[in-house]
Amino acid sequence: MIATLQQQVNTMLLQQQGSRVEVARPQVFNGRMEEVSVFINAARIYIRMKMTDEAATTQVAWVLSYVQGGIAEVWKDNLMDELAKGESEVETVEQLFSKIRNDFGETLEEERKIEQLQTIEQGGRTCDEYVQEFKKVARESGYEGRPLIGEFKRGLNGIIRRKLAEAEEPPTTIGEWQERAVRLDRNQRQSRAEERMLGRNAARPGGNAQPRGSFGGGSYGERGG
Repeated sequence: MIATLQQQVNTMLLQQQGSRVEVARPQVFNGRMEEVSVFINAARIYIRMKMTDEAATTQVAWVLSYVQGGIAEVWKDNLMDELAKGESEVETVEQLFSKIRNDFGETLEEERKIEQLQTIEQGGRTCDEYVQEFKKVARESGYEGRPLIGEFKRGLNGIIRRKLAEAEEPPTTIGEWQERAVRLDRNQRQSRAEERMLGRNAARPGGNAQPRGSFGGGSYGERGG
């Protein structure tokens, strides 16, 4: 079985040598719980870019070739025996990913992501940075719908949250909340930057700033003689 696995992988790699697109391969997975999602995401990207035309058995074999060392090596040997005997329910690479998640503690990882989601805040960061981190954590937390929106709103800076909530047409989906929060944050930061620039220009000798309440050469509202 191992020889067949290696032969399938070698054949597939030879077929890919002419591809112009460079795609990073996943790092070897040895069963560490915190590396489950990273390994699966990297493998999924590679398969989508390089192996969409390969048979399901070849895709499964390729992923298993990166499962090495520690408890993961024993797990792989057991799974390969089950596959050889037709006793495994794994027939596609997505089923394999699900099994990896289940067997290597993804449930505990999900609980950790939920805890992280409930404490993440924008703070002094840009809303772009907050949204990207929120999306990453939320994707692996199992949260969706109103609970997900609630956690996003909780972590937003108060001024942005209030302005969006009090808008004539408040956002109603997580996508709208994220898009409009980013846009509002960018506008606010740009406005503050422009105000600082105007303030510096006004403070320079010979600046063009006019005294408050003045217009042209006379005071605002001054009657002509």
